[in-house]
Amino acid sequence: MTELRKNMQEAVDFIRTKTDFRPPIGIILGTGLGGLSKEIEKETAIDYGEIPHFPLSTVESHHGRLLFGTLAEKKVVAMQGRFHLYEGYTLKQVTFPVRVMKFLGVESLLISNAAGALNPKFRKGDVMIMADHINLLGDNPLIGPNDDTLGPRFPDMSEPYSHELIALAEKAAKDLKIKVRKGVYVAMQGPNLETRAEYRFLRTIGADAVGMSTVPEDIVAVHMGMKVLGMSIITDECFPETLKPVTLEEVISMANKAEPKMTAIMKEVVKRISL
Repeated sequence: MTELRKNMQEAVDFIRTKTDFRPPIGIILGTGLGGLSKEIEKETAIDYGEIPHFPLSTVESHHGRLLFGTLAEKKVVAMQGRFHLYEGYTLKQVTFPVRVMKFLGVESLLISNAAGALNPKFRKGDVMIMADHINLLGDNPLIGPNDDTLGPRFPDMSEPYSHELIALAEKAAKDLKIKVRKGVYVAMQGPNLETRAEYRFLRTIGADAVGMSTVPEDIVAVHMGMKVLGMSIITDECFPETLKPVTLEEVISMANKAEPKMTAIMKEVVKRISL
């Protein structure tokens, strides 16, 4: 047994002392989905600090609990708080909870994030469904020995975000009369925001929005055979010609304003997932 597999098993064994819940749906409550935690009928909540080998979130606005319960009459497990490369964690640590969720029974993973607009048609407050991504983190969570029992050495990434779940999200948004964008998300290391020249470069290579998360979790989820839906709240506009300084407070404020739209769509997607 590899060290990763051993650590995963220890985390799962501990969680099983608290709950025997087997949720088919996992949710990473990143920026824009904090309100969804209030809608989950909680069966159990476990602090990250209690779970063996779990990292701890160091970011303002990110809590640190694993929530088990029901949402739209479906069993779910939700990460209330996520991890980032810029916090100093390795990508193996960042993605460890995703692997644990798979072992708990998760087959579909829903992820949210905050992102800056690169596409000139996008505006602050928009919700974007992630159709694809570009990994510019300079790292990959699959580097190193591969555990063949978890997934293949060279996983295919032609469908990083499930076409089925994207269609569900688009239909849900249409039925809810919520306008959504669809585009390519590029992940940067952070924690600083990018320069004008970098934003220009990112738009040139085909990115519609830029952020600092989600891509590692997606890679690991695909590696383990999970379906993934990624959604971004556009919190700022990264247009080189009109670029203005932006603060964390402004980002959080815009995320909070747009959060009800993201929450409504995600809840409806959970309701419509066929198990």
